[in-house]
Amino acid sequence: MANIIDFIAVFWFFGLWVGYTLFAKHRAKSVSCLSFELRRKRNDWMQNMLLRDNKMADVGLISTLERNVTFFASSTLLILAGLLTAMASADKLSVMLTNLVPWASYSEGAIQLKLLLLTFIFVFAFFQFTWSLRQYGFCGVLIGAAPDGRAMAAEEQQLYANRAAKVIDQAGHSFNYGLRAIYFSLSALAWFIDPILFMVASVLVMLVMKQREFHSKVLKALKEC
Repeated sequence: MANIIDFIAVFWFFGLWVGYTLFAKHRAKSVSCLSFELRRKRNDWMQNMLLRDNKMADVGLISTLERNVTFFASSTLLILAGLLTAMASADKLSVMLTNLVPWASYSEGAIQLKLLLLTFIFVFAFFQFTWSLRQYGFCGVLIGAAPDGRAMAAEEQQLYANRAAKVIDQAGHSFNYGLRAIYFSLSALAWFIDPILFMVASVLVMLVMKQREFHSKVLKALKEC
C-alpha cells in the first residue's frame, strides 16, 4: 500500500491545485490576465450583439464554443471508462510498471489508489465541462431573447450586455476549471513512477498555467486589441 510520502504527495497536489485556483481567481480581479481581458471582450461582444439586426453570427460563435466543450466532455467520459477498466486490471498494471520501473515496488492496492485519484480528477472535469455546456446554452437563449439595442436606453443596453456577458464568463470559467483539472491530471501520471516526481510535476504544471494565464503572448495581444 501507499506509504507516508505518497500521502504527502497527494496533499501537496491538492494544495497546489486548490491554492492556484484561488490565487488565479483573486488576481484576476486586480491584475490583467486571460480571464480579465476575456471578460472585457465578452462585454463588448454582447453590446455589439444588441445593435445587430442579424444575430446568426453570435449564435454560431456560441455553437462553436459548445462544440469545443462537448469534445472535452465526451473525451473525459472515454478516459473514465478506460480508468475503470484499468482498476479491474490493477494486478497486470503492477507487473507492467515493475518491469518499466524496476527500482520501484508496486502493489495492487497502490495502483488502485493512484487510478482512483485520476478517476476523481476526471469526474470533476466532466461535471465542469457539462456545466459549462449548459451555461453556453443559457447564453444562446439570452441572445435569442435579446431586444433591439437601438430601442433601449444606454443604461438598459449596458445592463443587458453586462448580464449576458457574465453568463458567458461563468461558462468560460467552468470550462477553464475542467481544463485545469486535465492539466493537473498529467502531473498525477508521474505518481506511477515516483511520489517525489509527482510533487515536482505538480509544481511544473502550476507554473505552466500561471505563465499562460498571466504572462503569455496571447494575453499581450488581447490587451492591445
